[in-house]
Amino acid sequence: MRITYLFLASAALLATACNAEKSASNSSGPEVTAAPVPAPNNGDWSTVVTKSAEGGFVMGNPNAKVKLVEFGSMTCPHCAEFEEQGGKALIDNYVKKGLVSWEFRNFVRDPFDMAATLLARCGGEANFFGMTRTMFHDQKTWIGKLQTADQATLQGLQTMPPGQQFSTIADLAGLKTFAAQRGVPRAKADQCLANETEANQLVQMNSDAVSTYSIPGTPSFLINGTLAEQTSNWAILEPKLKEALGS
Repeated sequence: MRITYLFLASAALLATACNAEKSASNSSGPEVTAAPVPAPNNGDWSTVVTKSAEGGFVMGNPNAKVKLVEFGSMTCPHCAEFEEQGGKALIDNYVKKGLVSWEFRNFVRDPFDMAATLLARCGGEANFFGMTRTMFHDQKTWIGKLQTADQATLQGLQTMPPGQQFSTIADLAGLKTFAAQRGVPRAKADQCLANETEANQLVQMNSDAVSTYSIPGTPSFLINGTLAEQTSNWAILEPKLKEALGS
């Protein structure tokens, strides 16, 4: 299984990949004046979620004027901070109105990230964004459990095959219980954690993100296919969205 070697070779590099640029901005730019786009059946665009050809999950109007892609890591504190600061505003003010579609592409940094990511994706389109947001909200708790886990057990992870490794990590972090409480039964969670095809796709998504866009870390964002520089927080990203909308 190729993921074994990729993790051994890149774990140290990926551990430093979480974006450290935290530029500050108090300006949110001009108000949004673009007219909302009605959702199908008088519904809400945030309930429309599909899987992209690149392996990400897309929320919102597929024909939105602005297509936002986020490369995010479940173990990255800056990604969790972005979700806390901007997730609700992005959905309420842009995605629900059909102005912006939001695609989240997982960028897996380490085996702990892989275990969390496989579970976040386990429920498919219906559960992905809700599971991801909640994992970010509780990130310090489940990562804290890993940090305080028995050292001998953590060291033993290195000798396990990937599927067993991810399953053990999920148990240590309490993520299987977490997932079960949110509609993913333990048996299904175990299947997802052992899914070699899905794990290899996630590794390929990392490679594609780096080779195609040279992303500097997580979170990183594309706006209509172009990498938006220094946008690791909502205060900087939002004005760029407004500019793209022509507001």
